[in-house]
Amino acid sequence: MPADVLTIQVNGEQSVSALWLRPSDARACLVLAHGAGAGMAHPSLERLAQDLREQGIASLRYQFPFMEAGGKRPDAPPLAHATVRATVAAASRLAPDLPLFAGGRSFGGRMTSQSQAASRLSGVRGLVFFAFPLHPAGRPSSERARHLFQVQTPMLFLQGTRDALADLALLEKLCSELGETATLKLLQHADHSFHVPVRSGRTDAEVRREVLEATISWIDARTS
Repeated sequence: MPADVLTIQVNGEQSVSALWLRPSDARACLVLAHGAGAGMAHPSLERLAQDLREQGIASLRYQFPFMEAGGKRPDAPPLAHATVRATVAAASRLAPDLPLFAGGRSFGGRMTSQSQAASRLSGVRGLVFFAFPLHPAGRPSSERARHLFQVQTPMLFLQGTRDALADLALLEKLCSELGETATLKLLQHADHSFHVPVRSGRTDAEVRREVLEATISWIDARTS
């Protein structure tokens, strides 16, 4: 099922592209942001959106302005946050009848959580992080997570145990400190891209199914 191509107006000067995918039996909507290295049409996000559609979850994927312009350096937080807010507002207009969730891959998930921490995203019931970038590779720290304590919204962390951008001990401690607002789903042997080595005995397809099932179950628990 092809997605509808839309335009999201971020501010008076900038707009970005978006991909809207709503199944006929939709019961929720997820606003889905891309990571720092690949845009909304990356095969992994396309596959995720189609898998969500098959399970009755609509999605609105979108570009950040730097990706729309073909750049490599991510946008400064104020512009990224404005893009998140504009897209969440667009999703509310597109599907006012559906429970709304937001999040994304890596950088996109972090920009979404920062936006929510600064000022609650209207109508959003929870945030889904597909590999939250807790720190730069090789520099373990929880500094990037400080804002999460201001989110006050349920959060789902889908994280590989081999993720170089999220030290496992730090991540587990963080989720414990966040308390009931945080749900941590560990993906055994997966890295930041949810890839698993052959020697693990697992496949990337198995990890994708695990991610999908955890996401659907978590969303359903917050819409029932």
